[in-house]
Amino acid sequence: MLNTKLKYTLLATALMLGGSFTGANAASYCADGKTVTFAGIDWESGALITEVMKSILSKGYDCKVDSIPGNSVTLEQATANNDVQIFAEEWIGRSDVWNNASAAGQVTSVGKTFVGASEGWFVPEYLIKGDEARGIAAAAPDLKSVSQLSDPKIVELFKDPEEPSKGRFLNCPSGWTCEGVNTAKLEAYKLTETYVNFRPGTGTALDAAISAAYLQGEPVLFYYWSPTAVMGKFKLVQLEEPAYDEACWKELTSATGKRDAGCAFPAVEVAYGVNSTFAKEAPEIIEILEKATFPLEEVNASLAYMVDQKADAVAAAEQFLKTKGDIWGAWVSADAKAKIEASLK
Repeated sequence: MLNTKLKYTLLATALMLGGSFTGANAASYCADGKTVTFAGIDWESGALITEVMKSILSKGYDCKVDSIPGNSVTLEQATANNDVQIFAEEWIGRSDVWNNASAAGQVTSVGKTFVGASEGWFVPEYLIKGDEARGIAAAAPDLKSVSQLSDPKIVELFKDPEEPSKGRFLNCPSGWTCEGVNTAKLEAYKLTETYVNFRPGTGTALDAAISAAYLQGEPVLFYYWSPTAVMGKFKLVQLEEPAYDEACWKELTSATGKRDAGCAFPAVEVAYGVNSTFAKEAPEIIEILEKATFPLEEVNASLAYMVDQKADAVAAAEQFLKTKGDIWGAWVSADAKAKIEASLK
């Protein structure tokens, strides 16, 4: 009996010691001088969020932080290899590289970077509700769905300046994944005969076309997504589509797929993508990431700030930290919050 008790006591002690050693190693990830390297993703929302999280870890927890540039595929592979520890805006399920690394146990997703991101076909709100302050009457008060776009009155509303017998749909630039999907949708919704599938040369040109029409109070029909500066600056309405369906989506995204029916884009899940080894070594950082969900409207507002003030991601991150302590303060310890706020004065 004594031997049995002794055996269980020793086992329990070993487990406790093992747990404490693991905890000590995890808690000392930054204290040991290790660097937390972020993916230097270059799109606006990803760059903003990366800079906010770098500042929180460096100013609040005395972590050494860095980021390395590259395209998303290269940076996802770097995260799998643990050359990068955190990919701050990973759109889950959209990348074969990430899917394969996740299946192999090399990476994992943590928390929700933001919730409610969307993509689809949009029109300005004033088209439906009008804008009394700007003297704009509602030109299409009943417009709700893509199914209404074939109505001759609606087609006329979006008249293409170069082919006035047709409407104009502002697509993504050629070469973007969304361009092919939207082209397939135009076919599926039987709109190719009534709309010009207009592809701006660049993303900047797409933004410029939307902005010009909006500021002049003109009708405009276009594909867009969030979070973006455009979403932060303008009041837009997303048109309803048939519900997302996996079989439908497979056809729309295949170059040889059928175009018999269209459907909405799939739901967006955006998380912090982290290296699995890092996740085990730094649970205290993972705990922060699990809490760090940015309100989508705040991301849009910060991106609009970047455009209006011609600010880079670093400046926009500092502005967010200075003005949104009620949001990010809930992600960190009281001590870390005080240190971050002191660093901003």
